[in-house]
Formats: sequence, C-alpha cells, structure tokens
Amino acid sequence: MIKSTVDPECTGQFSTLFLDYIRQKPQLKPFYYLFPSIENFGEAIKSRSFAQEKRERLVDVFRSQYQGLPERDKVIENIEAIGEPTTFTVTTGHQLNLMSGPLYFIYKIISTINLAKKLEEQYPEHHFVPVYWMATEDHDFAEINHFHFDGHKYEWKSEQTGPVGEFKIDEELRELLKKWQFLPGFIREAYRESPNLSFATRKFVDQLFGDEGLLILDANEPRLKKEFCAIMEADIFEQKANDLIQQQNRRLEELGYKSQVYPREVNFFYIQDGIRERIVKNGDGFEVFGRDEKRWTEQSLKDEIQNFPERFSPNVVMRPLYQECILPNLAYLGGPAEVAYWFQIKPVFDHYGLFFPIVMARNFVLVVPGSLQRKIRKIGLNSEDLFKPYTTLRKQWVIKEAKEDVLLAEESSKLRELYATLVAKSKRIDPTLEAAAEASGVNAQKILCHLSEKLRKAEEKKQQDLVRQLKEIKDVLFPGGVPQERKLNLLNFFLEDPKFVEQLFGHLDPLAMEMIVLYPNEG
Repeated sequence: MIKSTVDPECTGQFSTLFLDYIRQKPQLKPFYYLFPSIENFGEAIKSRSFAQEKRERLVDVFRSQYQGLPERDKVIENIEAIGEPTTFTVTTGHQLNLMSGPLYFIYKIISTINLAKKLEEQYPEHHFVPVYWMATEDHDFAEINHFHFDGHKYEWKSEQTGPVGEFKIDEELRELLKKWQFLPGFIREAYRESPNLSFATRKFVDQLFGDEGLLILDANEPRLKKEFCAIMEADIFEQKANDLIQQQNRRLEELGYKSQVYPREVNFFYIQDGIRERIVKNGDGFEVFGRDEKRWTEQSLKDEIQNFPERFSPNVVMRPLYQECILPNLAYLGGPAEVAYWFQIKPVFDHYGLFFPIVMARNFVLVVPGSLQRKIRKIGLNSEDLFKPYTTLRKQWVIKEAKEDVLLAEESSKLRELYATLVAKSKRIDPTLEAAAEASGVNAQKILCHLSEKLRKAEEKKQQDLVRQLKEIKDVLFPGGVPQERKLNLLNFFLEDPKFVEQLFGHLDPLAMEMIVLYPNEG
C-alpha cells in the first residue's frame, strides 16, 4: 500500500477541541499533563511510580488469564517484564465488538503497539508493553452485537443480560458461525471454542497481535478490583467526582468546547446475576437502580465493597482511574471523543493523587480499495478531495470539467463594471437615486447567479458519468455517510489480502497525528 496524509482539519471529521489539542493551543494546557511527543515520555517515565506489590499481582492476573491460549514468546516476555520496575505500559481500550466490529478497533491496537516500539527505540533502558483493555463490563449489547461486511449487516441476537464479557457463546451464535462461511478459520474457532465473549475476543485478538507482544486484560477481576476499593468507597460516599467534573465542564464550555461525558453522584454500577445497574443514593442508604430488593446501609455497603469488590463496576468516569490504579501506565490511546472526556476528568485524578497519563489519539485511516483506484486517478482527485462533501465535490468537478464558464465570471465582472458606471451617473444626476441604482445592480447579480446555477445543473446532466463516479467513490469510502473506519469490518480487506494487518504496521505512526490515506500499491 502507498501512504498519503491529510491534515485532520481538512477532513471535517474532528471537533474543535481535538484540533486545538493537536495544535497545542495554550488554553487547553491546564486540562492535561503532558502533550504526546516522544520527548515528553521521558518526563512521564520520571513521574510514574508503581508499587512492586501491584506489579507482582498484575503478573499473576495476566498469567491466569492467558491459561488455555497458545504460548507466544513475546507475550510471555511482556507478562514477566511487567514485574520489573523499569517496565511501563501503553494502553488502549475497546468494547467486545462481534468479529472485531469497526475497523478503527484494529487501528487502535496497531497504534498502541507501534507506540511501544517507538518508545523502546527512544528509551532502551526501559521496557514498554502494549495493552488492550477489554471492556468486558459494558452492558450495552446492542452496540457490539453486529458487524458490517460486504454491504451487509450481520447480527447476533441474544436474551442474555449483564456485562457482555460474561455472555455465553450460545446456540444462536453457534448456528450463525455455521452460516457465515466467509469467516476466517481462526475467528470462527475463537468463538466456537470459547465459553464466553470475553475469552473469544481475547483468543482472536491474540491470534492477530500476540506475536507483537500485545497483552489483553480483562479488568473485571477480584484481585485487581481490590486495589480500587478505597476510590470506590470515596466516590460512593463522598461523591467528589461529580462536583469536580461539573466544574471542569464549565471551564471547557467557557472556552467554547462541548462536554462528552456527564458524571453522576455515584459513578459505579453493581454487577450480580446477569445485571449491571447503577448504584444510587436513597435517603440514608443506597440501592441498585430499579432493584428494590438490593439495598444497603452505609456500613453494609462498605462491607460488600471490601468483601466482593468484583461486584462494583466503574462507569465511563471512573474506568480511567481504575486503569491507572492497576497498570504501570504512561499513555492512553483513543478516539477524539475519548481524548475529550479524559480532559474532563483530570481534576478527579488530581483529587485522588493518581498519575494522569499522556492522552493521545489513535491513528485515523482511510483505505482506498483497488476497485476505486483507477476511478480516482482518472478523475484526478487528490487525498484531500476524498473528504469533501459529495455536493461540494460534485459542483467543483462539474465546473472544472465544463467546456464553458458556467459560473459566468466574465459576465459578472462586466455587470459590476456596468452598474458602477450607472451608480456614478445616477448620483451625478440626482443623489437620491444612488441607492436605487445600487439595488438594481444587486438584483441583476442575483439574476445572473440564478442563471449560473441553471447552467451548472444543465452541465451536470451532460456529465452524468462523472457525477455517477464521484457518487460511487464517496459511497464506498463513506458508507451510509459514515467514515469507513467507523463502519466497515476488518474482513472487508483481510479476506482479499491476509497481509492487510501486517502492512498497516508500516504505515501507522501514533505520534504523527494525521489522517492516513492508503492506496493500492499499483501504478
């Protein structure tokens, strides 16, 4: 594949906050710790401390979670390295989407692995481990139960409830696996041979990235949750995060930015027997929202947190704090919305004295299929053109290819000259007529513009083949009007080229902060 890059601002896909961040606008500096540059990681390394006891516990958790998977030298090496004080992690997180879900999941992981490699080169006296944090505790099954391939949506329906990582691989999915004959063997086997969605995801992600040393973590683990008990209790009983984030949101809004997440008084869910529901304060006690049978006094809730920490699940506000509590982490890689909500929660990190990692964007990629390469080259589109709205692109190219000037630029110029003369003459004859003459000129220009629009539309009809090709290009690259990486599944490219993932490693640079366009390596 051949790589081209586009300034993110030219794509129309990113928020002002995100663009201002990557441009290092001074007004955003108070909302993060260090900007993601290779040099700043040296400062992060000096600032990041992590208890040896936590390291050893984390090693034990990884060892147990990798039971039943093929032994990979790089994975084993990275698990053992976690126990060393000179080792740090760089992390990305994502939901357990069926068959990996949208393409950007793959880009997240490759960006994270490539960051670890770059850090190894820059700081050889340290070791850096890429981690994929599986969102096993999420309970929105509708968000993850489908994928898009070859123009079709494939969906797994299930009546199971609660954390999706615990969803069993049921008969419904097993029947679908038989029907979906296009699935690569390793993905089919990952689901067919796994007891639940968490293990299935780990299995096929390990198949794709295990040889690169990626560690896959299921943080819904009692040994790890125990380390977070103090913050669990503080949030539930003191409810500081809510006030701190509200204040931070107001600061961002005063600068013209929008909030991505909104805190609650209690930022934890309760997990048990197939449910994951919010914990809410009720008078002098607490209860599970919508579950009258599950109530606590303050003391009984404290006891349950200490005895069964695995039953308490952080929401989007508290999950990042949990991550930094249990990992020797230096950086988190996510999408623009994730970057934005990390800014919102920085005061909560400060309040609890937790290290605030370097927050950085994953790579953004647009892959041009071979079937479009010739059309794009024939029309003469460049990489920036691919991101223009279809209506804009259509108008520009029809005007460019027209044999006649449908914009009537020369006629418009002559008309302005004519009415400038008429306005001057009217003013000399009777100054009160100047405004009427100017209004006549404005109306004449409107009539000319109206005629120009008719000429352009007539030209469009003459250039139907060009218009059709432009529409086809946009429909393929932005299916349903959505960026390709947010809809299409890995299979759309992997089945045609099994080396697709391998090739991506050579093109993604998480420190570059640019939109990457990949063209077929032909011509």
